[in-house]
Amino acid sequence: MARRRGGRSSLARSLSTALALIGVLGLVIGGSEIAMFASEDAGPVWLLGLFPAAGFVFLGAGLEAWRRRPSNRTGSIMVVGAASWFLVALANTTVTALVVVGVVLATAPLALVVWLLHAFPSGRLRSAVSRRTVGAGFLVALLLQVPLYLFDPTTSPDGVLSVADRADLVDVGKWFQRGAGLVVMFVTAAVLVDRSRSAPPGQRRVLLPLYAYGSLAVLAVPLGPILGPSLGLSVELVVTAQIALVAGVPLAFAAAMLRGGFARTGEVQELGAWLALSTTSREPLVEALGRTLGDPSLELLYWSTDRAGFVDGDGAPSEPPTPEGRRRTVDIELGSKRVGTIVYDAAVIDDPELVRSAGQVAAIAIDHERLTADLRASRAALQRSRARLVDAGDRERRRIAQNLHDGLQVELVLLALEAQQLARLDGSAELAGAATRLRGGIDGAARHLRELVHAVMPAALVERGLTAAVEDLVDRMPVPTRLELVQMNGRLPARIESTAYFVVAEALTNAVKHAGATTLAVTLEHAPKGLVIGVADDGVGGACQRDGDGVGLRGLADRVDAVGGQLTIDSPLGRGTQLLVELPCGS
Repeated sequence: MARRRGGRSSLARSLSTALALIGVLGLVIGGSEIAMFASEDAGPVWLLGLFPAAGFVFLGAGLEAWRRRPSNRTGSIMVVGAASWFLVALANTTVTALVVVGVVLATAPLALVVWLLHAFPSGRLRSAVSRRTVGAGFLVALLLQVPLYLFDPTTSPDGVLSVADRADLVDVGKWFQRGAGLVVMFVTAAVLVDRSRSAPPGQRRVLLPLYAYGSLAVLAVPLGPILGPSLGLSVELVVTAQIALVAGVPLAFAAAMLRGGFARTGEVQELGAWLALSTTSREPLVEALGRTLGDPSLELLYWSTDRAGFVDGDGAPSEPPTPEGRRRTVDIELGSKRVGTIVYDAAVIDDPELVRSAGQVAAIAIDHERLTADLRASRAALQRSRARLVDAGDRERRRIAQNLHDGLQVELVLLALEAQQLARLDGSAELAGAATRLRGGIDGAARHLRELVHAVMPAALVERGLTAAVEDLVDRMPVPTRLELVQMNGRLPARIESTAYFVVAEALTNAVKHAGATTLAVTLEHAPKGLVIGVADDGVGGACQRDGDGVGLRGLADRVDAVGGQLTIDSPLGRGTQLLVELPCGS
C-alpha cells in the first residue's frame, strides 16, 4: 500500500472512494428491496427486511475491514457475502426474474461464511484442505440446491424453475444437502481445531470462541427447521434467529481482525502481502513495520559488516538502546546472516516473538535496505574523502600562492629596485640601457608571477570572500559582463567559496576562448538550500561537443560533485550556453 509522510497517498484515496461507492450502491440496493417488500405486501416487512438488513451488516463490517486492511481479503469476502444476502432477498419479491435469482442462490451466504472461517485472519486459504472444503461448501450451497427448486413448483412463480412435482425427490435432496453440509462443517471444525491448537495461548483464547460461533451460525441454518418445531418455535422466530446468528459473524470476525488479541498476527500476514507488491510507491519499510506492529515509534537499524556495527537508513553509525529501558531490540537474521535489528517500545508491544515474526517476514526487504544503507554510507564516506581532497588542494593552493607572493615576488621586487639603482649610476650609456632592460624584464616577470598567484588562489578570495573575488574577476573580463548578486551577505564556508570561484572563472574563460560570446552574465544567489551559481553567454553554444576530450567540463563536474553539489549545462548549438550550479552551504 502506497503512503506518504504527512498525508494519504493517491492509492489510499482511490481505495476509499471505491469503497464509498460500493457502500452507497449496497445501501441503494438494500433500501430498494425493503421498499419493494413494503409496497408489494408479500409478507411481514420486518421479517422480509431481515435479509437485506443482514446484507447491511456484512457490508458495513466488510468495508471497514477492507479499508483498515486493504491487502487482507477478509473485508472483501464480507462484501461478497453482503452481495449474496441482497441476492437472496430477491426471492421475497414478486418479480419472476428476481425471484429466480433469489431461489437459486438461497444458501449461498452459508458458503460465504464457510469461506470466511477458513480464510480468517489473513483472508487467504492457507492449505489444500481449506481450498477443497470451501469449494465443497459452494457445491453444497449451489449444486445441491438444484433438486429443491427443480422438483418443487412452489419455490418459484408459476413453477418456472420446476421440471416436475416430486415431493419425494425434494425430501431426498434436502436430506442430502443437509448431510453434505454437515460433512463440510465437520471438516471445517477439524481444520479450525487444528489451527487453534497450533496457535499461541493468547491467540487461542480469541480464536476458539470465534470459530465456535461461526460454526454454530452455519449449522443453525440446516438444523433450525429440524429443531425449531420440537422446541415449539414458530417459523418466523426460527428464521429470525438464523439470520441474526449468521449476521453476527462478520461483526465478530471484523472486530477480532481489527482489535483482537491475534490482530497483529493478521497484520504480519498482511505485511507479507504488502512486501509482494511490485509498486515502487510503497510506504517506507520502517513505517509498514510500525503500522503492522502498532508501534509508530519503531526503528530499523541495519548491520554493517564493514563497520562491524549498526547504521541507520542514511548509513550513519547508530547504537541500539540498552535493554534496561522501555526501548527493546530484536535481531533479524536472513539464514545465518545478521541483517538488522528492530527497536520497539516494550510498553506498546509486550511479545518480542511477534516482533521477530514480522522481522523474519520482512528479512529479505530489510537485507535489501541494509545494502542500500551500506551504499549510502560508502557514498557519504567517498564524498567526505573527496571533500577532504578538495580542502587539501585548496590549502596547498593557498600555501603555494603565499610562498610565491611572500618569497619569489618579493625577491623580484628587490631585484627590480637594484636594477633601477644600477641604471642611475654614472657609467656608460650601454650599461644604463642594459640596467633599464633588466628592470623591464624583472617587472614583466613580476607581473606574470602576480597573474600566476592570482590564478592559483586570488588574494581577494582569501581576504575578502567570494563576492569581492567574483567582482574583481568580472571587472577584468575582456567582454561586457553583468554580475547579479542576490542575498550574498557575509562569508560562506571556504570550501564552497573556492569551488564557486573556480567554477565561475572556468566558465567565463571557456566562454571567452571558445564560445565567441559578446556578452556574459554571472548570477550568485544565496538561496535557502544553498548557493546557486549561474553563468550565461550569447555565444555559439554546443559546449559539450566542442569541449574536446571533455576535460574542462569533467573537471568542473568533479569539483562540484566533490562538495555535494549539482551541475547542469544547457548549450544548444547557436543559442549560447547556460551553466547552473547548486552548492550546499553546510560547513
